Formats: sequence, structure tokens, C-alpha cells
Amino acid sequence: MEIKKQKSMDKVRKTFDEWAQNGRAELMEIEHGKNVVKFLQTISFDKPFTFLDVGCGNGWVVRKIVKEKNCKKAVGIDKSKKMIIQATRKKENNKEEYIHTDIETMNNRRKFDFIFSMESLYYANSMELALEKIFKLLKPGGKFFCGTDFYSDNKATAKWAKIMKIQMHLHSKKEWKEFFKNTGFIVKTKQIKDLRNTKKWKREFGTLFIIGTKPKRQYSNSIKK
Repeated sequence: MEIKKQKSMDKVRKTFDEWAQNGRAELMEIEHGKNVVKFLQTISFDKPFTFLDVGCGNGWVVRKIVKEKNCKKAVGIDKSKKMIIQATRKKENNKEEYIHTDIETMNNRRKFDFIFSMESLYYANSMELALEKIFKLLKPGGKFFCGTDFYSDNKATAKWAKIMKIQMHLHSKKEWKEFFKNTGFIVKTKQIKDLRNTKKWKREFGTLFIIGTKPKRQYSNSIKK
């Protein structure tokens, strides 16, 4: 089983290494940038904060975030070494930091105010373990913003896994919410649509953002239930 998991992760890394070289990293920014910017504009960054981008690609979200005057530090991680090399080359600010790792094995004692992930969490070997790690990396009261176009309610994107031929965990909006709740998050969702896009699914479904807030006080499971 472990060998199978390793092969699957190696295939994901290889795919994104190739994307870093063939221009797909820049294409991801073009494809997702509009909705991500719309979403980030709904977030209040009115206090000093630290930020982690899980699956940062070439670092385009990190570079946007460090321009916020209250950003103290923004870290980007990616399982693709070539993506991290590209992100480091594009670095514009000393507040930026890029690390070649995945969320499951990330070794970091720092806690973050905000954690972000766009189109990357479903590549994890185990979404449950990835969410547990993210929960631990957040400060009490911190928020995790998880964006995805790949969810089963959006039938036009459900075929992506077959096209890409790599591991992608497909779940419904309801199932995404359950994953977050089971981890301990207080959960909200937001749909960001692009009403002028030529693609029907971008107009009607758009990007699903699952917003998980880590409670300021931790309760026992018995109290939760």
C-alpha cells in the first residue's frame, strides 16, 4: 500500500515539475487569478498576520499577499521542486519564503493566522491527514481558505482526473464541508462566479471556497457531540 501511495505522489510531483517548465504555472495564475483575487478582497487583513499557501506553484498568491501592509510573513510550499525554484526566482520581497515540501510531511513549528490552498488539497494522499496538519498549523481563531473548481456538483470539471491521469480526490460540496467539520473547523462556504466567462460552468458554478475557522477554545469530542 505504501509503495502504491509513493508512486502516486511521484506521479503528481512529476506532473507539476513538467508544468513548471512548460508554462502551465503561469496559465494557472491566469485561469484562477480572477476568482482568487475576488475572494481575497472579501477577507479583512486589518491586523498583522502570517500566511501559508499550500501548493503555491510559482508563488503568485504569495506575491499578492505580501503587498498587504499588515503581512508579516508569507510562506509558500509545494511538492514540486521545480515550482519552488521558479517561485524563488520570482521572489520580490523579503517577507516571502518558499519551501519544497508537501503539507503532510511539512516540519514547521510556526503557527499561521491564515492558510490558503487553491486547487491543491485534493492531490494529497489523505485529505483527512492534510486537513489535520493544517488545523494544527493554524493559530486559535485562524482561518483556512480552500478553493477548488474540482468538485462533483460541478459536473464539467469532474472529468479532470481522467484527463490528467493522476490521483485527484473528487468530492461534493457537502462532503468537503463534512471533512472540515470532522477536523474541528467551524465551516462556511462561498461560491465565486465569473459571470462574463465563456465557459458555462464558470458562470454557473465557479470556484467553491470552503472556509474553515479554528475555534479559539478547543472542546472535547464529547462536548462537541
